[in-house]
Amino acid sequence: MFFRWDWLRPQLTAPIVPTLGPIHPDALSVGIFEGILRAADTGDFLPYDKDRRWGGEKDERVLRVDVVHHPGHTLIPTLARRGRGTVKVFAYGLRDSVINEAAELATKLAAAHDVADARVVRPLRRETTRPRGTRIQLKDFTTGPCPAPDGPVHPIAAWPTAVQKTFAPFAETMAADGLAFLHTQMRADRCGPVLATAIEGRIVGAIGPMEVRADAIGRPQLMPQYFAVLPEDRGHGLGRILWQAAMHWGQTHGAAYQLLQTEVDGPSDRLCRSEGLASLGFSRMTHV
Repeated sequence: MFFRWDWLRPQLTAPIVPTLGPIHPDALSVGIFEGILRAADTGDFLPYDKDRRWGGEKDERVLRVDVVHHPGHTLIPTLARRGRGTVKVFAYGLRDSVINEAAELATKLAAAHDVADARVVRPLRRETTRPRGTRIQLKDFTTGPCPAPDGPVHPIAAWPTAVQKTFAPFAETMAADGLAFLHTQMRADRCGPVLATAIEGRIVGAIGPMEVRADAIGRPQLMPQYFAVLPEDRGHGLGRILWQAAMHWGQTHGAAYQLLQTEVDGPSDRLCRSEGLASLGFSRMTHV
């Protein structure tokens, strides 16, 4: 075993794991971290990796030989080759000096692997004052009902054919939010249903795919979705009814929880906070 849990556990100020993203606190263990090292050696997806549903090969992997693991801090670098390439160094530790060491390592590894982008990811406690970056939030489906919203939300396949055809231009318009990629997966029949809302016969908002998969300890998790509403149609509550419809779908399909990452003080963040989700901490990513 490479990682010492008595060293690493006190450093985990937020439940985020390199190459995997947020993990439910109950599933967070030394085995998760050992698993990402094994995956770096084999190139395989871990069974509970959210990216496994897209097929293909895992793009991001841990640079195992460059991991720094000490009693006071741990640095775990990853490499992704997509685009011009990215090195991220996940900096676990309570001292602020861990950021400088992580930045130095990220810069060195970006040069060594000839990639254009070097970043540092710093998990932060949920008690952090004036946080920036992304908030990790938990929706627990076991604490109460998630009723269906009172609004026009249906799986895309349930809309009339003429409305369904408007999803393609909507997806292209919202490509920056991942909807064009999602549309590609839908056409290849590689994902679960996508929920959509429409105005005057055209789709203006969508959330999906809707899928439930087991996490590292076998609990059913509603997987992360792409979520977008056309800018000109925001401010009318459409995002809220889409989100509520997704939560209703997740609960009725047996999910125990969902983890979300939202930009602090962004529209999705404000929506989730108003819906009573639990904050698990923050993740701040900086370019170096």
